[in-house]
Amino acid sequence: MGGNLGGWTGLIVLVLIILLFGAPKLPALARSLGQSMKIFKSEVKAEPAQDDKAAASDEQELPKN
Repeated sequence: MGGNLGGWTGLIVLVLIILLFGAPKLPALARSLGQSMKIFKSEVKAEPAQDDKAAASDEQELPKN
């Protein structure tokens, strides 16, 4: 689906975004999008470490017969 986007399609999408949000709000929109992506990436990187800690704590809590 994303492979069909050409120059005209991108230009039309850009014009629609400017019309919807207005030119003065675009820098704030881009800044908040960048911050959201930064937070998302840090959470994705931290997730495997949390899974390892949770698995280790589960093993310690199991009663041994």
